[in-house]
Amino acid sequence: MIIDPILEYLHQIDLGGPGFSGLLEQATTSEFSNLYFVDSLIEEAITSSQLEGATTTRRVAREMLRTGRVPQNRSEQMILNNYLTMNAIGELKDQPLTQDLIFHLHRLVTEDTLDDPSGTGRFRYAKESVHVADLITGEILHRPPPAEELPERLQAMCDFANGKTPDWFIHPALRAIILHFWLGYDHPFVDGNGRTARALFYWSMLRNGYGLFKFLSISQILRKAPAKYSRSFLHTETDDNDLTYFILYQLRVIEQTVDVFHQYVKRKTRLFEDIDQVLKNSAVFNYRQRALLSHALRHPRHRYTIYGHQNSHNVVYQTARTDLLNLQAHGLLDAVKAGKQWVFTPVENLSQKLHRL
Repeated sequence: MIIDPILEYLHQIDLGGPGFSGLLEQATTSEFSNLYFVDSLIEEAITSSQLEGATTTRRVAREMLRTGRVPQNRSEQMILNNYLTMNAIGELKDQPLTQDLIFHLHRLVTEDTLDDPSGTGRFRYAKESVHVADLITGEILHRPPPAEELPERLQAMCDFANGKTPDWFIHPALRAIILHFWLGYDHPFVDGNGRTARALFYWSMLRNGYGLFKFLSISQILRKAPAKYSRSFLHTETDDNDLTYFILYQLRVIEQTVDVFHQYVKRKTRLFEDIDQVLKNSAVFNYRQRALLSHALRHPRHRYTIYGHQNSHNVVYQTARTDLLNLQAHGLLDAVKAGKQWVFTPVENLSQKLHRL
């Protein structure tokens, strides 16, 4: 049943209601759009993994992703996998959904994280007991459909995702939310179902032209109240599979996610305005260098690498190298060789040196 709040939320998504208006244009046309994009990928990678039990802290996870360090444990591997998956969705969005594509997404999110590595990229077997349980009490909350039904059910889901069914209009955002629920409900894999379901949601939104979602992290909202996320599935299942509760919950999550991103853009804008004020007498530094200097002012002991700078701003290696060497030449960064790579650190009295510049 479609009720008024759902129509209102969908109207906001389509036409630009509170929080949506102008945000996509601001994010995509800003010179900091690559920074917004990378920050969003990192946030979604971390929080989506935390929803599934990853225990690594944000600080450690961000350091791993920004520097390219090899994961040291399963939690870090989950986060890296999610990061690579979210990055890949931008290229996969132009492909129709097939079982092979779903298996591909599952392989991306579960590589080197399963107890049985053979479980990645395939349906669960009938002998493999899979259910959803309360993390605290152990109570079984959901038993997914039998394994023998999965090929047919997944094909039906692909037909739905590609607009072949039903024979009436369904709003694209609703279609994406239903796909999120569908894969979570069917639980076709031994593990990684939640991460794959959220990746599928992003794939569907981007495929249908909702470009703002490349900058949004729904998992950071879901992570704040995981019990509500679980209940949104359960209420649907216990109410004759009426999806209204799940749809409303996910639309509210989207609204909150947009608001969080809007506040993030405002903070970043103020931050860069401040550093621009400090550097107003110098036209020497580009926006990537200004971002690094702004970060260095707040984190004077941070270590920067060429790879990390490249990864943070989505630029080629040579561009990142030139940025850092130029800052070193201006006396703003120190550089030492650590193994095979150069490590750059902020100089003492960085703020005074910037003011002198």
